[in-house]
Amino acid sequence: MLRKAYRKAREFAAAAGAGARRRPLSSFCDVPTETADAVVIGAGVVGLAVARELALKGRDVLVIESASTFGTGISSRNSEVVHAGIYYPPKSLKAVLCARGRELLYKYCSDKVIPHKQLGKLIVATGSAEIPKLEQILKRGIENGVEDLRVVDGSLAMEMEPELHCVKALLSPSSGIVDSHSFMLSLVGEAENIGATISYNTTVIGGQVEDNSLHLQISDSKVIENHEGEFLVQPQLVIIPKIVINSAGLSAQHLARRFRGLEESIIPTSYFARGCYFTLSNTKSPFSHLIYPIPEDGGLGVHVTLDLSGQVKFGPDVEWISDVDDFSSFLNRFDYSVNSDLSSKFYPEIRKYFPNLRDGALLPGYSGIRPKLSGQGQLPTDFVIQGEEIHGIPGLVNLFGIESPGLTSSLAIAGYIASKFVS
Repeated sequence: MLRKAYRKAREFAAAAGAGARRRPLSSFCDVPTETADAVVIGAGVVGLAVARELALKGRDVLVIESASTFGTGISSRNSEVVHAGIYYPPKSLKAVLCARGRELLYKYCSDKVIPHKQLGKLIVATGSAEIPKLEQILKRGIENGVEDLRVVDGSLAMEMEPELHCVKALLSPSSGIVDSHSFMLSLVGEAENIGATISYNTTVIGGQVEDNSLHLQISDSKVIENHEGEFLVQPQLVIIPKIVINSAGLSAQHLARRFRGLEESIIPTSYFARGCYFTLSNTKSPFSHLIYPIPEDGGLGVHVTLDLSGQVKFGPDVEWISDVDDFSSFLNRFDYSVNSDLSSKFYPEIRKYFPNLRDGALLPGYSGIRPKLSGQGQLPTDFVIQGEEIHGIPGLVNLFGIESPGLTSSLAIAGYIASKFVS
């Protein structure tokens, strides 16, 4: 029914022409309208996990994704690490959902034969001044219930990893890696098999609270991309769902600000940080574990991760982006290029724990954007998952700042939303 209505909406928009698309938002009398049970906005790993969970609970789910396929944003531009849940404040959503999500993710990957590997991670102190910070990380991990952590002397760590330099390390055996694309592909297949529908190239351009429910305004993504000016102001379709999950990633806050009737004061400020990765040229990985330095402001430091083919990558760094306008963030118009000159920053950071890294070995890899809720120099923040008790709109759940450990936490986030907000 929704696909049929959307097809009618496209025909309507083509016939109406550009003039109709410039009418005020309040003039929807000639726009097709459909009701829906549950709408998930965004087909990243978290949105897909939520869609699967709701479909398993018997809800009729529609996923709306502005891109031409799933997982093109944050979900495809990260380290693909399964985190143990060490770093986060105790009892925070990040701590609780990461720990639970790790268990669920490993089980899901084993059951569905998704490529993954529990490699283990070494968090390393490369000088005596970093040892107190390493001890703080150990304490935090224990508080979070990560029970398999153990401190190893530098000599033992370097015996485990001959190319490593450190004076002491913290071993996290339960950390690992996962093929995030295969994981998302499985979520898509499972959700669709139990009745969910995914509409690609479709964008939620706003919403309006009427009769105590959120009316979503929908348009073809290509119409928006070709639109001159800030935003398309006339939708091609209005959908009235019982449940709306705003899992729009980088554009989640800006989309929420376009929901008329949602109090803007409850929407947190958006900050964006670019992280670049470099790979090794024609070289077998010098490490068999994930190698992490002591965390830095805005991230976990330029660390070593491996993919399932054994290739090594270093990153991400942290570059705060201050000149992102709302329209660019809404359409994911970020610069994802990696400047080879950035390697001059990477070499000295990597050589602190990998002194044998040779000149010229680093090649530009890829980059990703983190959706931050705190800016440079500010304390890190927790995930924000808002329901009616916060904003007063029945059926709406906003997900803000779902950065790392979002991939690890995805199945747990889905379960949390289903149990807390969906009857």
